[in-house]
Amino acid sequence: MRIAPNLALVVVAGLFASCTKKEEPARGGDVPPPPPSALVAKAGACQNPGAVDDAVSAGFFPKSIASPNFCVDTAPGSTKAYGAQAKLTMDAVCTTAFDGECEVYKRYGLKRVVTLRYVDGSGKGGVVEVVLSQFDSEAGAYGMFTKRVVADADPASPEAQKAVPTVGAAAIGGGRASSWRGAHLVELVYMNEQEAPAAMVKSSEAILPPLLKAINEKLPGSPEKPAPAKNLPEANLLPLGVSFAPKEAFGVKGPSATGFYKDGEKRYRFVAIAPADEAAAKEGMKALRGKGGALPVADVGDEALHVVMQEGKGSPKIEWLFGRKGARILGVGDEEFAINAGEPLDAQKTVRLVKDEKVARLKAQLK
Repeated sequence: MRIAPNLALVVVAGLFASCTKKEEPARGGDVPPPPPSALVAKAGACQNPGAVDDAVSAGFFPKSIASPNFCVDTAPGSTKAYGAQAKLTMDAVCTTAFDGECEVYKRYGLKRVVTLRYVDGSGKGGVVEVVLSQFDSEAGAYGMFTKRVVADADPASPEAQKAVPTVGAAAIGGGRASSWRGAHLVELVYMNEQEAPAAMVKSSEAILPPLLKAINEKLPGSPEKPAPAKNLPEANLLPLGVSFAPKEAFGVKGPSATGFYKDGEKRYRFVAIAPADEAAAKEGMKALRGKGGALPVADVGDEALHVVMQEGKGSPKIEWLFGRKGARILGVGDEEFAINAGEPLDAQKTVRLVKDEKVARLKAQLK
């Protein structure tokens, strides 16, 4: 399901606003969070910016950025840290920070979370909610980033998020932005009660990219995509058109990356799977051969096969060609976003790769 940019802003703003609205009851010296209207900073507030009250992550966040003029909020208790070496437990993340999405993050190996906010030093009412998530692996963090960016949307859609140049990878769209580097995921949401939704989106495009870039440059860890995302072909790959799964794809065990491609009118996908070793890769091909209608294909890698898949009645039939070279498995298949199940096959050929084209592309990658 695609979400319109303005609706996405409302949904995500609601998610991150919960970081300030649903805290645990105050205990001892804890300060309850202020209501949203109280978050608006007065003009000149950034002359003395606040500090991030978390020893582990404080160095990742600039106290302020000059253009536009935003800074860390000075309000007491504006920083919350959960998990390892933090004041709050990971259990509290599910009730105060991520609402119903907590289990999604945990599936990717979430281990630590920090939330804070930046305020507009010009007094115009802007607030940026920040969530920094740390995962137990680079693969987990990158996987969650791609889920945030791609999810179930077509990367070729005009509504798709746009890339932000930075270390690692970053994207912006609909008043929100996210970035990845190493084992960290950064998520930002811009809000302003004084602006209409369209104006908020426009304002976000001025503040979020420089703030995201400033944070990402300070994060530790490699900016290199984890394998097997690096095994995807670069030619014709759509910007931000990668979805990463840390555990398996098509029933084959091992991390996998799916790339979304466009070559003229032709749309297609590549999937790269990295089983533990060559024996596991052979088992993976065996699992693929067990799918209905699988046929062997000669002279492609160490072994290859052709498979037709259909998710359910009424869904389009998707043709895949899988090949193995040593411990690597690579597949090229149709782009289901571009296929209408009700159209005749001849009409679909304008956007599908024919079998010979799939064979040629796969052979080139499995030399």
